Amino acid sequence: MELRQLAYFVAVCEELSFSRAAARCFISQSAISHQIARLERDLSVQLFERTTRAVVPTDATTRLLPLAKQMLSLESAIRAAVRTTGSRIRLAANMSFATRSLSAIAGAREAHPGAEIEFVIKPFRQRISAVADGDCDLALIRGSVDQPGIAVEQLWVEELMLAVAPAHPLAWRTNVTLRELSDFPLLLPPESEQVLLHTVIRSAFAELPVGPTFGPPIPADHTATMELINHPDAWTVLYAHSPTDGIATVELADHRLRVPVNAVIRTEARKSPVLETLLAALHSA
Repeated sequence: MELRQLAYFVAVCEELSFSRAAARCFISQSAISHQIARLERDLSVQLFERTTRAVVPTDATTRLLPLAKQMLSLESAIRAAVRTTGSRIRLAANMSFATRSLSAIAGAREAHPGAEIEFVIKPFRQRISAVADGDCDLALIRGSVDQPGIAVEQLWVEELMLAVAPAHPLAWRTNVTLRELSDFPLLLPPESEQVLLHTVIRSAFAELPVGPTFGPPIPADHTATMELINHPDAWTVLYAHSPTDGIATVELADHRLRVPVNAVIRTEARKSPVLETLLAALHSA
């Protein structure tokens, strides 16, 4: 049994989907299925009942899940306990923050030549846990989090991109209004998977007499851009660094679709000079 197998196991339990768990862990679906199968052989028990439509945890999974989470938490605690502090910083983020983060890291390294700054790729929930456990010094997230022991510091605000298929009636427009968009179906992942996007959309339409017309939810194993090609009358919103090949982007006339990007740090953590410099660089990058 390996810790990475337990991490994959927890991901499948929480996502109830091998494809979503694979995307969350940044590996292929076949690889995560292989590792779960190895874990099942090691434990001599079936952990999931697989069908074409669902992944169903077994009774053994219910007993294993809290222990697996405990093991992974202990791993983070061990890493945090032996880490040197001050000149070594771990920044947790996802790839959409890579360009801005690496620019800030380069600036911080220039100011502190002896510093070691790691850029660690983690999905949203693991970023928060890594900061809370002390495994990482800060994390970058879109939106906010309300959790004891965690502090949130706003770094910048991103404009969401409006995307449509090239054949969409509004594709030729320089900018559009929310009222005009309300006549066309909006494609988004289910709200349970993208709470932030749904909240931003609802807030933007709150002042209008009409709301968005939602199309079918985007499945977890599909991309928003591909769904636009399949639904040329629809529109969606993308984060600024999302791939846009093969689709058209238009501006929103009133610029109301914005999301905050925040740094997450532990409330009791003392900010080292390196961390202070890195935060300042992220503010201005």
